[in-house]
Amino acid sequence: MDRRPVVQKLVRERDAYFTVSWSRLKKSDKYEIVRSVPSDAGIYELYYMDDKRKLCLFHVGKSWYGGLRNEIRLRTDAELESDPKRRVLLEEEECWYRWSLLSNSDDMADILFFYAQTYLPGSLKVEHSGRYERIFVKEQDADRIVTI
Repeated sequence: MDRRPVVQKLVRERDAYFTVSWSRLKKSDKYEIVRSVPSDAGIYELYYMDDKRKLCLFHVGKSWYGGLRNEIRLRTDAELESDPKRRVLLEEEECWYRWSLLSNSDDMADILFFYAQTYLPGSLKVEHSGRYERIFVKEQDADRIVTI
């Protein structure tokens, strides 16, 4: 049985219902990322820990060709980050990440559109695939990963 976190989809008429099963939230460490994150396509979220020890979402993304391992490694290392604001954030705050496997580019676009509109309005320019009238997303934490 495969117990890796994956995205599942159900389509009813013109609506899409996604269930995102996330990996465990982990503190960013380049060696741990190389050991534990797969080099497969998927989506991911990045958080920083604020002064009150609360995790704050600051980035959602997808990885297609390079795989999640490469993308998360690149996006969580201040030395590799090209955006000055994000570099400062990575240097000054603890960074955390989680991911889910997904191998359909249009589904990635739809989910990222939903997250951008819901959690980071105005901060990301993300287009949906145009296939569905409405997009719904339900999340499951790592303790309730669906077995496939």
